[in-house]
Amino acid sequence: MTYHVGISDDRFIRGNIPMTKAEIRILVLARAKINPGDTVIDIGAGTGSLSVEAALQSGSGEVYAIEREPEGIELIKQNAARFAAVVRPIAGAAPEALQGLPQADVILIGGSGGKLEAILTEAWQLLKPGGRLVVTAVTVETLQRALAFLDSCPEFSVETICAQVTRLRKVASSHMMQALNPIYIIAAEANVKSAGSV
Repeated sequence: MTYHVGISDDRFIRGNIPMTKAEIRILVLARAKINPGDTVIDIGAGTGSLSVEAALQSGSGEVYAIEREPEGIELIKQNAARFAAVVRPIAGAAPEALQGLPQADVILIGGSGGKLEAILTEAWQLLKPGGRLVVTAVTVETLQRALAFLDSCPEFSVETICAQVTRLRKVASSHMMQALNPIYIIAAEANVKSAGSV
């Protein structure tokens, strides 16, 4: 199967779990800079759309998808099977679900359950030197909390964007623009000498 980044949304099994849309996945993956053989942890994986694309990019690497909703875990398994992607689903909530995981090259945070600072603290410890951390946020409060934490860590260089995607859809014989929710993407790259150190 040929893989192209930004798999169409309609190719994933959705259920009632939120899914990161294709355009946002493209931006997140561009900042994650996943290399073949990388270890990736996807926190708040939802349907597993990002986990699947991360696995297809990392190839022989390992991808761990953490999700607290049982329906989400089942969707991750189904979507991974659909794309022949090797993804290891982990049922549970971060930061507790991060215990025992290996050091990672890339950590994606899409859901925090109100524990963002604790998750970022654990993620920082798990990140390899030179690793990448990408946080997606839908509220300005989550954006502020993520930036406050990362700005307090000189070990990270941080880049933040707000992405607003609008899709054209057909309505009867006309066309109209339909806006998706704006998403903040906070990308942090760890200093090679300092990542994971206390």
